[in-house]
Amino acid sequence: MDLNKISRLAPGRKWRQIRDRFIVVLLLSVGLTFSGCFSYSFTGTSIPEGVNSIYIPFFADQSTSGIGDLSDQLNQVLIERFVNQTKLQLANNRSNADAVLEGQITSYRNQPFSVTSEEEASRNEVSISVRATYQYTSEDQPEWSQQFSGSATYDPNEDPIEGEENAASEALEQVVNNMFNDAVSDW
Repeated sequence: MDLNKISRLAPGRKWRQIRDRFIVVLLLSVGLTFSGCFSYSFTGTSIPEGVNSIYIPFFADQSTSGIGDLSDQLNQVLIERFVNQTKLQLANNRSNADAVLEGQITSYRNQPFSVTSEEEASRNEVSISVRATYQYTSEDQPEWSQQFSGSATYDPNEDPIEGEENAASEALEQVVNNMFNDAVSDW
C-alpha cells in the first residue's frame, strides 16, 4: 500500500491497521521466543535417560589449607547441588550409581591481593584448586577429568579467621558451580 492511499484512509482506520499489524508481529515474536523454551527443565538441566543416581565419594584435602572442614564443605555443597538441582538420587557406593564424581582438593593459597601504601595487605585472596573426574558407570572412559579453581578476597584487618573461612566457602562455591556446569552441559 502506498503512502497516498494510507493518507486517504480515515484516521481511525489507519491506526487500527497499524495496531493490528503490530499485534500480529508481537504475537509471532512471543510465540517464536517461547517455542524453544519448553524442552528444558526449570533448573536448566535434563538428565540422560538411564542416569538416576550419582556417587560422590569424599574429596580428600591434599592441600595445606589449615581449614579442617574444607573437604566436608566441598562434599556437602556438591551433594546439595546434584541432588537439589537434578532428579538424581545420591548413591551410597560406586556399584549402585549411574554416575560418579570424584576427586581431591589439590591446592589452597591465601596470599595478599592488594597492598596499601604502607606495604600492608588490604585484601587477601583465597584460591582453591580441585582435581575432579566425572564418569558414567556404564562407560569405560570418564566424560572429563580436569582441574577446577575458584577464588575470593577478604579484608585480613577486620576478622582474619572468619574472613578467610568465608572466602574459602565462596571459592568452593565457584569450584562446585564449574564442576556442576561441566557435568550437566552434555545432558
